[in-house]
Amino acid sequence: MSPLDDFIHRQTTSGILLMLCAVAALYIANSQWSTAYHHILELPFTIGVPGFELSKSLHHWINDGLMALFFFVIGLELKREILVGELADPKQAILPIVAAIGGMVVPVLIYIIINPQGHSFDGWGIPMATDIAFALGALALLGKRIPKTLLTYLVALAIVDDLGAVMVIAVFYTETISIPALITVFILLLLLVSLNLGGIRRPLPYVLLGIVLWIAMLKSGVHATLAGIFLAFTIPMRPKYEPSLFLTHINEMVEQIKHAYRKEENIIKNGELRSRVQALGEGVHLVQAPAQIMERTMHLPSAYIIIPVFSLANAGVPIEWSSLSSIVTHPVSIGITAGLVLGKLLGIAGFSWIAIKLGLTSLPKDLKFNHIIGVALMGGIGFTMSIFIAELGFAHSPEDLLMAKTGILFASLLTGLSGFIWLYFTSKKL
Repeated sequence: MSPLDDFIHRQTTSGILLMLCAVAALYIANSQWSTAYHHILELPFTIGVPGFELSKSLHHWINDGLMALFFFVIGLELKREILVGELADPKQAILPIVAAIGGMVVPVLIYIIINPQGHSFDGWGIPMATDIAFALGALALLGKRIPKTLLTYLVALAIVDDLGAVMVIAVFYTETISIPALITVFILLLLLVSLNLGGIRRPLPYVLLGIVLWIAMLKSGVHATLAGIFLAFTIPMRPKYEPSLFLTHINEMVEQIKHAYRKEENIIKNGELRSRVQALGEGVHLVQAPAQIMERTMHLPSAYIIIPVFSLANAGVPIEWSSLSSIVTHPVSIGITAGLVLGKLLGIAGFSWIAIKLGLTSLPKDLKFNHIIGVALMGGIGFTMSIFIAELGFAHSPEDLLMAKTGILFASLLTGLSGFIWLYFTSKKL
C-alpha cells in the first residue's frame, strides 16, 4: 500500500476500535462497576527517582502522557502532508484548507452565541474539532459507494483541523506560565533543530531530548501534549543517503556479498558475509527519511492502543435518565451539539461552496458536491479532540464537563449517522 492507503487503513480500523471502546466506557460508567472505574482512573502513578519525580493520577498520565505520543504522530502526519502530501500542492490544498477553516470558525461562533459569557464560555473550542479516526471509520463502512478521493479530502481537512485545534490549545487553554521552563523548552527546540541541520538521522537523540522537552513543557504551564507536535516538526524529512547514490552502492554491495558467500556459505562462520549483510541493512534503514520511519513505527500503537485507551478513560459519561431533559437543554450541551451538527455542516459545505463559486478552487476529480455535504456532516464527529479540549476547558467545572461530554457523544452519534445515511442514498456504488 502507498503511505496514504496505509494511513487510511489504520485510521479506519482505529475508528472502529474507538467506537467499541466508547461503547464499553459508557456501559461501565453506567453499571455497578462505575465506582471502581473512576477509582482506577484516580489512582496515583509515580515515575522518577527521589528528589526528581512526577506523580499524577492514571487519568492525567493518559491525557498528558499518552496523548503527547498521539500528538507526535499528528505532527508527523501534518509535516508529511505539508511537504509531500495533499497540502503540498496549493491548488489541491485550497479546498480542504478553506473547508477546515469554515469547519472551525462557524461552530465556534454558534457556541459563543449560545454561551456568550460565564464559565460555560470556556468550552468555545470544543466544537471546532474533527475526529479523523472516527470519521474515516464511518466513511469506510460505505465501501465502494464513495470514491477514494473523498477519503483523501477528509484526511487533508482533518489534519488542518487538528492543526487549528493544537494552536487553540497552545494559545487559549494555558493557565499559568513558567518563564524558566519556557526558556528550557526554547533551548531544547534549538538543540533538536541543530541535530536536524547537522545531519543526525538516528532516532535516539531525538527521543531522549523529546522526553526532556515533554517534562519542560509540563512544567511550563503550556499543555504538555504540544511537546509531541514540536518534536515532530524537528524530525528530519530527508534521509541520510540519497536514493540514487544508494542504488549505485547497493549494486556494488550485492557483488561483494556474492563474493563473500562463495568463500563460506554459513553466515555464522563467515564474518565478511555477515558484515556486508549488516552494512546493507544499515543502508536500507538510512535511505529512508527518519520522519517517515517514525511515523510508520508510531502509527500502530497510536491507532490501536493510545486512542482506544483515551476513549476508555474519557468516554465514561454517567447518564442520569431522570435528569436527561435538563442535560439536553443545558447551554453547554446545546452549544456543542449545535456547533458540531449545524456549525460543521454550514462551515465545511458553505465555505467550500463559496470558494468554488469564487473560482479559488474546484472539486477534485470524481467528487460531487453531495460528497462534500456528506463529509461536512461527518466532520461533526468531534470525539477524541473535542473531549480532550473539554477536559482542558472545564477542568475545574465537573458539571460543565459532564454536559460537554454528553453533547459531544450525542452530536458525534447524530452527525455520524446522518452523514452515513446521506452518502449512502446520494452515492452510487462504484
